Amino acid sequence: MPLPPPSAERTRMHQRRVNFDGFKRVDGLWDIEARLVDTKDQDYPLSSGLLKPGEAVHDMSVRVTINNKMTILEAASCSDATPYMGYCNTIPPDYSKVVGLNLFKGFLKAVKEMFGGTRGCAHLSELLMFLPTAALQTIASEVPDNADSEHKPYQLDRCHALVSHSETVQRYYPRWYRNQSPG
Repeated sequence: MPLPPPSAERTRMHQRRVNFDGFKRVDGLWDIEARLVDTKDQDYPLSSGLLKPGEAVHDMSVRVTINNKMTILEAASCSDATPYMGYCNTIPPDYSKVVGLNLFKGFLKAVKEMFGGTRGCAHLSELLMFLPTAALQTIASEVPDNADSEHKPYQLDRCHALVSHSETVQRYYPRWYRNQSPG
């Protein structure tokens, strides 16, 4: 069901496009690429100069290479457009610090600790926060999603609809259904 129509006339002022792409590599690894692009629909005066409509305020990307266990083996990032070129775009090399982290074992906490506040770029860090689910969706086509699987399906207990004691799990994954304990 789409959003309801807006209740008043409006003029778009800003557009943020965020895109994630997942790739299966020939060497058995996976690449997850994320890109964030901010543009304005009108002239945008900044201390660093005037941006024309459609010019990128931010154009930033992150790529991680992971294995089947979701461990990051390689990482790269770049800032192709920033409001303060020569300053904002000096931080991307720091984001290689995520190499060795696992996307499902303490990743979000580690990112906040490593790059929170003035230790990183808010926009590159935002992209990192969505890597786990993008990776999960990328690898999902390679993981059996049926009741016959020996392993608990990866998506169970990751959202309200698929908690082990839900009606959804009882219906679609009866083997993994668990009654909710009283308490």
